[in-house]
Amino acid sequence: MPVSEYIEQFTIALKESLNAATFVKLSLGNYKGEEEALKQILIRKVVIKREDKLAFTYRYKTRDVVKNYAVDEAISLITDYLEKGFKIGTLFTTEKDLILEELNNGKVVFRESKASSVAVPSANHDKEKARLIKPEAKSYLTELKITDAEGKVFKNAQDKFRQINHYIEILSSLIKELPEETIKKVADMGSGKGYLTFALYDYLHSVLKLETEVVGVEYRQDMVDLCNQIAVKSTFDRLNFVQGTIEDYNAEDVNLLIALHACDTATDDAIFKGIKANAELIVVAPCCHKQIRREIEQNKVKNDVSFLTKYGIFLERQAEMVTDGIRALILEYFGYKTKVFEFISDAHTPKNVLVIGVKGKAHSAERKAEILQRIKASKEYFGIGYHHLERLLKL
Repeated sequence: MPVSEYIEQFTIALKESLNAATFVKLSLGNYKGEEEALKQILIRKVVIKREDKLAFTYRYKTRDVVKNYAVDEAISLITDYLEKGFKIGTLFTTEKDLILEELNNGKVVFRESKASSVAVPSANHDKEKARLIKPEAKSYLTELKITDAEGKVFKNAQDKFRQINHYIEILSSLIKELPEETIKKVADMGSGKGYLTFALYDYLHSVLKLETEVVGVEYRQDMVDLCNQIAVKSTFDRLNFVQGTIEDYNAEDVNLLIALHACDTATDDAIFKGIKANAELIVVAPCCHKQIRREIEQNKVKNDVSFLTKYGIFLERQAEMVTDGIRALILEYFGYKTKVFEFISDAHTPKNVLVIGVKGKAHSAERKAEILQRIKASKEYFGIGYHHLERLLKL
């Protein structure tokens, strides 16, 4: 029997195992093709956005590469790989294992053995972990068009749901660093449609069992009205949305202050409010770092990075780092332990930088003087006349 007919039998067995839900995994080995350093391909079933796919892990000598394919395309690729490079194919199912092997002399061995796996592994492509925010029985998620009435996440809202959970996971780990009963009032500055505000309220009340008051501050009245209506429908009695700017909001009794994507100096306004309130935790995700960029462009100081900043894209990135770096220094000056890190909430969301301040002990006069000197030196180096947050705090 020609090799092609054995491969066809192997492919038919693969299709049958997929249709019967007995497929466990498949491996292709003993590679003799032309692609350099490729050794093996491991294949498993995954579900991505409610669609069945086959994930191919290409094993090279020094790295692995994962690609996901629709089932029909994947089967076609497997057939092609067996015809043009891989001499061994092993299909694992819950009923039996099938091995197709082409020997060096051209002879083909096609054999089956007792199943080495008795259960089909999970095809969930997402991380197997407990979400802090569950989609079921959450009326606010339905009102926000994240889930349907049965609690199923809409296909076009999968990314947003993952993003919400990722933010809550970050906030959860930060809140756990604080003494119990610390978070009595939260302000979400620039809350928008309230995705995070609702989820954080849900987490604080449903998971941590706290009686925390949560306020969303938003400039657009229509968003405020919508969110308050959803809060009432959800019986979130200690959640309220108010119309106004970050600059004008009275945050004196806030313990946790959040500002995600507050534009340019609005992030400084939020940090300022948090510092003045002596908040235990300040979390901001800055954007649009225009103020410092204008300062750098205006003064055009020559320094060691001038060869980079003559290019607009590098100047923009430099302005972002300098802006947030000085923000972190100012938080340190006021006794906050600072963290700055980049995170990606999912594959379809841009990178974000979080600047986090956790309230600690006040610094000595000497340490504060040292921090002020570092801020001054940084400004001089980049030709910055002032930083908006520095001016707000009168440093």
